Amino acid sequence: MTQGGNEGSSLDLLLAGQMPQRYLRNEATIGVKGQLKLLQAKVAVVGAGGLGGHAIELLARLGVGYLKVIDGDCFDETNLNRQLLASTQTMGTNKAVAAAARVAAINPELELIACRCRLTAENAVELLNELDVIVDGLDNFSSRQILLAVAQQLKIPVVYAAIAGCTGQVSTVLPTDDAIRRLLQQPQPEDRGVEAVLGNPATTPAVAAALQVQEVVKLITGRGQLLSEKLVYFDLESNLFELINL
Repeated sequence: MTQGGNEGSSLDLLLAGQMPQRYLRNEATIGVKGQLKLLQAKVAVVGAGGLGGHAIELLARLGVGYLKVIDGDCFDETNLNRQLLASTQTMGTNKAVAAAARVAAINPELELIACRCRLTAENAVELLNELDVIVDGLDNFSSRQILLAVAQQLKIPVVYAAIAGCTGQVSTVLPTDDAIRRLLQQPQPEDRGVEAVLGNPATTPAVAAALQVQEVVKLITGRGQLLSEKLVYFDLESNLFELINL
């Protein structure tokens, strides 16, 4: 397999069977065919905070060709400890808009649609239609229940994650999977999880988002074992990583 130079777009080079220089370090694990699939894929990230910001960064560097970021919130100072897109320059900026600027700086060949709104039952079908994968970067049960229900209706897989303190959990929810949906459909005492009490250091969303993005790569390229009906639970303080069958 020959290596692509700087001439021509990444898509042209990949279609010609060549790996563009910017993706050269992906070749051994993803391959030219896998890289082409990534560049032609459409992925939404719902929530561009701690989880979503890291996921957007990784998806852009991996070369996912179309990203839709959905978030109606703006950055404030409490986000600076853990949210990758938060900086002193982005205070007060909508998170989806900040994501668009970041992706343009990383990889201007990619397309990013910034949706400055919260996902609701009324807009979810319109926002999530015609996508290949959805990344769950949400921080509340009610929005996540809407996301999973509409994704199932549209037959789109969702890569789920939740974090609190130094712990996190990640799973891939295929349209035919029910385990995570059953867990999240149970009545919750609060709309926010224990993250609202325990908070998060910077490391927790970084680890969870990395696991999420690897699931996106598996879904798009067909390489690797999915976390379908399985859940990875980790505790960074205890050095614990556990694979749980749901």
